[in-house]
Amino acid sequence: MAPAQTLRRKDFQLEPFRRSDDRIAVWQLLNTLVPTALLWGCIGPLAGAGSGLLVLLLPVLVLLVLFSARSFALMHDCGHESLFRTRWLNRPVGFLLGCLNAIPQHPWARGHAFHHLHNGNWELYRGPSALLTRSAYVDLEPRQRWLYGLSRHPLVLLPGGCYYLLVRPRLQLLLGLTEWLQAMAAHVGQKGLAGLVDLPGLSRQFQSSHWYTAGEFRDLVANNVVVLTSWWLMGAWLGQGLFWASYLLVMTLSAAIFLCIFFVQHNFEGSYASGSEGWSYLRGALEGSSNLDVPPLLNWFWADISFHSIHHLCERIPNYQLRACHMANADNLASSRVLRLSDFASCFTYILWDAEAGRLITLSEAAQPAHQR
Repeated sequence: MAPAQTLRRKDFQLEPFRRSDDRIAVWQLLNTLVPTALLWGCIGPLAGAGSGLLVLLLPVLVLLVLFSARSFALMHDCGHESLFRTRWLNRPVGFLLGCLNAIPQHPWARGHAFHHLHNGNWELYRGPSALLTRSAYVDLEPRQRWLYGLSRHPLVLLPGGCYYLLVRPRLQLLLGLTEWLQAMAAHVGQKGLAGLVDLPGLSRQFQSSHWYTAGEFRDLVANNVVVLTSWWLMGAWLGQGLFWASYLLVMTLSAAIFLCIFFVQHNFEGSYASGSEGWSYLRGALEGSSNLDVPPLLNWFWADISFHSIHHLCERIPNYQLRACHMANADNLASSRVLRLSDFASCFTYILWDAEAGRLITLSEAAQPAHQR
């Protein structure tokens, strides 16, 4: 076993596992979407069958949470263009899975790609919870420090997950369109009615703070149209009360699951935490990404994202090849951190980046003198 610092990318067997298989991808879609549809179809009959069968709603909802998390994992693969062999399949399937998860897939995938490009460089990418540096935290007022710690508590995954999927994409569109209207109104106010002829060209050039490209804007609009329509249809079918009670529970919990997974796979004791100077992509993958030792059933629902170091080493490896690739490179991955479910809670204490020490630290460590940290 070589130390991570001395390994090179060519020391890993990656190429044999990069090949996507459309047949496996279609099977994964079928074994995810068909059960999801059947489970939603059970909710109405069970809710109307009386107290005797009402108790069966609980396992149905639990399964829906797990299948929702799996559909997000498949959407994640589409974003890396690894689920199917071609972009013309990954792109529309990713869009549909994004609608199922109520999140615009194309903007999400572009943001996620930034994470992959800079993983372990905490100067450029501070993780999903936007970690502060130790010095910035120390400069906060006591109440602000308390709020910072509270906002990164694992229980915040629940309201945070609900906001992330259900509220944020709708809010982004509304705020972005408001910016556009203000910009167009300001132009007309300056130029008068003659300025109306400029609006089509100005609209094409318009840059919003809520999306980066015209493609992201189109995906955001299309996602919102499909999602809002599906909410209306599902509410009309099941009844608004039953639909929203079920839907909010399923989406909140599934979002909390994948946000939790994402967090613990990069925030943990000893995680590689460099600045831009001297940063290593390879060390970010091997030392800045944890692998999860969890029950096989959870790995199935999580589409084997537990094998995360290999995923960061080569994001084009499809989920159904990650386990085999991990095993083929087990010797070179021996120094990568492995976490169990019992380790997850401790990961949420590592919520500061100590830029001077080049590591993640806890709030209690931040208060200690430098020689004691």
